[in-house]
Amino acid sequence: MRIISGSKRGQKIIYPKNSNIRPTTDFAKEALFNILNNNYQFSKINVLDLFAGSGNISFEFASRGCKNITCIDINKSIINSLKKNKVKFDFNIKVIQSDALKFLDVCEEDFEIIFCDPPFKFRYYNSLIDKINERNLLKKNGVLVIEHDNNNRFENCYLNKRYGNVNFSFFANE
Repeated sequence: MRIISGSKRGQKIIYPKNSNIRPTTDFAKEALFNILNNNYQFSKINVLDLFAGSGNISFEFASRGCKNITCIDINKSIINSLKKNKVKFDFNIKVIQSDALKFLDVCEEDFEIIFCDPPFKFRYYNSLIDKINERNLLKKNGVLVIEHDNNNRFENCYLNKRYGNVNFSFFANE
């Protein structure tokens, strides 16, 4: 897995191989960033990466000039890997070890983009969406992007894109 664009293009992201993370494929990641790039100037936005895993998405944002990124994951070995990679790439990324839903309860910031890539067996999508909306964590004209498998469908998303078994559902805060 590598960073596909920006200042660190082509750099490899190292993560624990014995973990159960499922990094977003380069193909799906490139399509996602093409959509986001048309709507946001990355150097001027705040991004929250929930269920950060390998940091694939956070590092892509940072490589493309985003300066305000917070990534959350509950797994200690994943957090340690994220911290090593952020030093390796010299990225200023906040890395926090926490359960994503519990983090949303105490988060004091708001974001233009919130990206969520929970395990495909995750069952609490509605709680996730509700907490983000109730706490006003998404700025006006911001977007929540949820990566999920083909078994999940969301009625209130404005856009769904499918790339093999990977789906991105987009929710607007207008």
